[in-house]
Order: sequence, then structure tokens, then C-alpha cells
Amino acid sequence: MKSCAFTGHRPQNLPFGFREDDERCIALKETLKKQIISLITDENVTHFISGMALGVDMYAAEIVLELKKTYPGITLESAIPCETQAAKWNAAMRERYYGIAAQCDKETLLQTHYTPDCMDKRNRYMVDHADYIIAVWDGKPSGTGKTVMYAQSKGKVVIKVNPATLTVERL
Repeated sequence: MKSCAFTGHRPQNLPFGFREDDERCIALKETLKKQIISLITDENVTHFISGMALGVDMYAAEIVLELKKTYPGITLESAIPCETQAAKWNAAMRERYYGIAAQCDKETLLQTHYTPDCMDKRNRYMVDHADYIIAVWDGKPSGTGKTVMYAQSKGKVVIKVNPATLTVERL
């Protein structure tokens, strides 16, 4: 079974912020969808892992759930860094998070309580359990950048999507 994990910026670090109706966000989601379909059809990837953070993680999870209608053999795993991940989010985002989580085929809870390194532990878990990483990353130092560097150190195929230009490259 081949798998793919997602990493990417939070909305406040994307060119369009929280505005998902912005044409740049719509285009980013379409680019993500094309990359996911390509992995399914060309690389036989059947398992996807989302860290369930706001932004790219949730966009990718929603795309995978939508694609399950066309590709019923694919599965989605949520990798939860701690039980309180969504506790401080607004009500709409929490509802969205729990809606996605309820549809996942598998949930992996990395630890019960928040610690300063729980997001890093979640990211390492995802890389360690994936053959491919789709990273929406602008190339600047960040948690996403740290995850990309870890994936490269483990010899994983990283598909980098630049959130500003939507260029796609394999690292």
C-alpha cells in the first residue's frame, strides 16, 4: 500500500488568508486535487494522511473525501497531534474539523495533551508513514519547511506546491 501525507501553511500564511472564495484559494485546491489524482492513477497511492490543521491539511482532507466517490479504494487517516487541537478554533472551523474526522477511515492520536513539540511529533509520524509528501510551501523557514527537510532526510518523494505561483516541483 502506497501512502501520501500532506503538509502546508496555515491560512494566515497563505496569499489569500482565510478567504476560501478567493480565486487563488480555489486554484490552489484545484492544483492539490490534480496532484492527488495523479498519485492515485499514476503511482497507485491508496492511503492519505492529514494532520488536520487549519488550511492546507483540511483542504487536502476534504479533497480526498470528495475523491472517494470516484476512487472508492482510497482511505483517509487523520493524524491528531493532541486531543485539544481544535479547542481554540471558532465554532465553524471546529464543526468542519469534526465533520472531516468523522469521515476518516482511521484516526491516529499522537498524544492526549498538548506539549510544545506535539505538532513536530505529528509531522514526523506522517512522514514516517508516507511514501509521498505533498507540501504547500513557499520555501521559507516554517513548520512546513521543517517537515519537508525531515521528509528529504528520510528519502521521501516531496511534491512541492508553491502557494503563490502554484508551480509544482518534485524535490
